[in-house]
Parts: sequence; C-alpha cells; structure tokens
Amino acid sequence: MTTFLQGSGPALVLAHGAGSDIQDSYGPILGELAREFRVVGPDFPGSGETPLPPSGLSLDLLADHVVESAVAAGAESFALSGFSMGTAVAVRAAARHPERVRALVLSSGFARPNPRLMLVIDTWRALARTGDDRTLASYLSVVVGGATWLDARSREEVEEQLELFAAGLPHGTDEQLSLFEHIDVRDDLPGITVPTLVVSPTEDILTTPSHSRELAAGIPGARLATLACGHAIAAERPAEWAALIRDFLSDALTA
Repeated sequence: MTTFLQGSGPALVLAHGAGSDIQDSYGPILGELAREFRVVGPDFPGSGETPLPPSGLSLDLLADHVVESAVAAGAESFALSGFSMGTAVAVRAAARHPERVRALVLSSGFARPNPRLMLVIDTWRALARTGDDRTLASYLSVVVGGATWLDARSREEVEEQLELFAAGLPHGTDEQLSLFEHIDVRDDLPGITVPTLVVSPTEDILTTPSHSRELAAGIPGARLATLACGHAIAAERPAEWAALIRDFLSDALTA
C-alpha cells in the first residue's frame, strides 16, 4: 500500500479521484497543506502500489480503507478532504466513522452520478478498452480541463499534458470507474454533522456545479465556495484551492 505522509499539526486525510492517485489529484498543493497539517494521503486499491482486493471494490471498502490508513498513520481523528469520486468516499467515511471525522472538504464532487456523468464515465471506459491511448488522453484533457485554462495553453503544453495522460492510468482504473454504477450517498448527507466545505469549480464539465449544489444542500450547515476553473483544480487553481482548504479547516478544527 502507498500512503503520502508529510507535515505536522492537525491531521488532514485525503481521498483522491477515480483513475487517479494522491499525487495526480492533490500533488501541486501537498506541500502547502503540509505547512499547516499532518497530511495523510493513501492511494486507493488499484492506484499506486496498492493492490486490488480479491473481493473487488465497493464504496464502503474505499471509505474504510481511507480511515484505516489514517489510523495506521497515527491519526485517531482527522479532517477529511475528498476530490471527485473521493467526495463520495469521504461522505461515506464520515457516515460510517463519525467518531473519527472532524470536518469535511468536498471538491469537484457528487453525491450520485446523474445520466450525463455516467455518459462521460462510460465513454472513458470504452476508450480505455480500445487501447488508443492518444484518443483517450485527448478526451480526458477536454473533460477535466476548464475551457479558459485549456484555451490559454500552448500547443507544446497541450502535448505535454497528452503525454502524461497517455503514459498510463492506474492499474485499477476500470474497477474504480465501475463503482459509479452504484454510488449514491444522498441518504448519508442529512446525518453529516461536522463542519463541511463544498468547493465547486464553475467550469467543471465532468462533475458539473449542480452536483456540488446537491452536496451542499444535503449537508446541514455546509458552506459552498466556487473557483473559476475546470475539474482539475490542482492544475488550474492550486494556490486558491489550498487557501480555501487551509482557511476553512483552521477555523473548523479550532471551533
């Protein structure tokens, strides 16, 4: 199992997105977060060097995996930040382990995939099965990148991004994406009692802003913040994202 550990202070545990890992989802802000928090970032089964379990994946398994990784790293209680599919994992972890989770930050997330999001996921999985890495990389670049950010890239920068995507996705990507067929944490939302920040990228065409509004509306007292970017916040607005997380948790964990 691979787990990122860095920093000191209150514990902050990270839950990354599907077809991703901690470095991909959070890499540009890990150092900044570690200035204020003890950051614990476990890779999901199927990402990094963490193997897939013989029994297969489930949302409960991922939620327990994140919590167990935190406890193994010495964090008995902690704030939990989820990105993309990691938001559903974070919500389920807070519902299953309320004695451990002290605050939530849910970014570019969703409570359940709507039909449009399922079209995106189904197309992603279908392209991956063709073995055409270049076309898949182009598709993912358009889906995760905000229009404003992509329009400002040079051809060389776009090519560099395509090479990164084409280099390969985590070995358990298809198994992680298959979870979208079953994820639905709407019933968990009303029972969340910890301070919660929902971060909604205004140009996100993967998990569109309506998803963030659903999360914020379903969690009592949740705060909704927006960032002018696409789905890949860490690439487009790292400083602003880190500041939102840091400022919110600094208040929430000392209240």
